[in-house]
Amino acid sequence: MAEIKVLIVDDEVEFAAALAERLELRGYLPGTVSCGKDALAVIEEAPFPDVVLLDLKMPDMSGFDVLVAVKEKDPSIEVIMLTGHGVASVGADSKAKGAFDFIMKPVDFKELEEKIKQAYQKRCLGFSTA
Repeated sequence: MAEIKVLIVDDEVEFAAALAERLELRGYLPGTVSCGKDALAVIEEAPFPDVVLLDLKMPDMSGFDVLVAVKEKDPSIEVIMLTGHGVASVGADSKAKGAFDFIMKPVDFKELEEKIKQAYQKRCLGFSTA
């Protein structure tokens, strides 16, 4: 497996750290930030992450705002939205704004890992959701 760079953006610091640890144990290159502004700063740096795991509700910016900014910067970066506050329309709204997919918390790690692999494959194929 290629070393997939995953940026975890979640204000639940312990959740993000635990997720990063599990990903690292499986050969991924994870990074974590706890707010939207820090996520956008990371996106400005090179190399960009391949996949962003993005919490929908954060104190400084909404996940939707971060998603739109990420896609404007680089449409090939795939974004998987995460939330514990889901309603049926959130998944559709996420995809309409360019997200690869949407997963509810608590996260099924096996499902999440499969989505990360699929998102990475899409990025490598050069497709854009924008």
